[in-house]
Amino acid sequence: MRHEVPVEIIDPFLFVERDGQTFVLTNRLECDRIAAVLPGATLALMDDLGLFDLIDDGMSRTEAELEVVIRAVAQWDVRAAAVAPDLPVQVADRLRAEGVQLTVDPVEIERRRRVKTPAELAGIRRALRAAEAGIAAGEHLIRCAERVDGRLRHDGEPLTAEMVRHAVRSACAALGAPAPPDIVVASALSGGGHDPGSGPLPADLPITIDVWPRDETSGCCADMARTFVAGQTSAEVALIAAVVREALEAARAGARAGTTGRAVYDLAAQVIEDAGFPTQRTRQPGVPLTTGFSFSLGHGVGLEVHEPPGLGLAGGQTLVAGDVVAIEPGVDGLEHIGGVMFEDLLLITDDGCETLTQFAYDL
Repeated sequence: MRHEVPVEIIDPFLFVERDGQTFVLTNRLECDRIAAVLPGATLALMDDLGLFDLIDDGMSRTEAELEVVIRAVAQWDVRAAAVAPDLPVQVADRLRAEGVQLTVDPVEIERRRRVKTPAELAGIRRALRAAEAGIAAGEHLIRCAERVDGRLRHDGEPLTAEMVRHAVRSACAALGAPAPPDIVVASALSGGGHDPGSGPLPADLPITIDVWPRDETSGCCADMARTFVAGQTSAEVALIAAVVREALEAARAGARAGTTGRAVYDLAAQVIEDAGFPTQRTRQPGVPLTTGFSFSLGHGVGLEVHEPPGLGLAGGQTLVAGDVVAIEPGVDGLEHIGGVMFEDLLLITDDGCETLTQFAYDL
């Protein structure tokens, strides 16, 4: 809905497009804002279709809003429609009860928003600049920390994941793209996967920061990750980092319009398997994969931080010019080490991709 009507709207509204013409059912509070961004749309107001008359007659607000939806659809002569999978169940039930044929068509809905508009792409770039500033703030804390008995200390106190997370989020918010409270600051001591991590951070071991801020103006997200070591980088950790970086470059080189997300994932997975680490491709049936490259390569990024296309075992969709995708190979879950991950954002083009992320990979 935010893609079709590019303004933040907090109340429920109905959007219909038919033969290139746009129709919107909304309320008086949102009418002028929607008209400003969709000047050619036909707008219908719930008030004008009898919302308050229905309420005066004893209907609940929910029942009255559903009735007004039916009246708008009838007014626009909609008899069949392709709809998103997350159309509210009560709306779908009521429309079908009135004889409107609904077909859930996620591919068509996804197709409409896969190619980013110029405003969305600008928002992603702003969110990414905020992410880079956040990562830099976290890196600074880690870089300046003291190493005492295998732990990091800041101003005489233990440096914790919470402290780094606060620094990252503050830097993102300062650039107009707040990050959620569960961004990842993970190490062998705590965190990993979608566990954000907590408590003291280790010296001489990898610390991964994964952040996904949201640009307040456009509603669009960014996603990036880097891994740092405060102190001595062991030969084993350096090897893992080199493998992950090689996998990242293999994926980047193969990312282009016309290929599939699975094909790009396979490029990265092959590098990691050749180095002797397991991936989802080599997992044993019935045995949880807890180490190695245990996750998919990445995903689309836009109005949601995780959106199509997928870049993994199920990534059968073909990449198109205008897709923005995150690629995030890693090797994780290693006892006494943790893991290493790098994540970049790519804009897919006809002949390759543009790397949107601008941040070094140095441990």
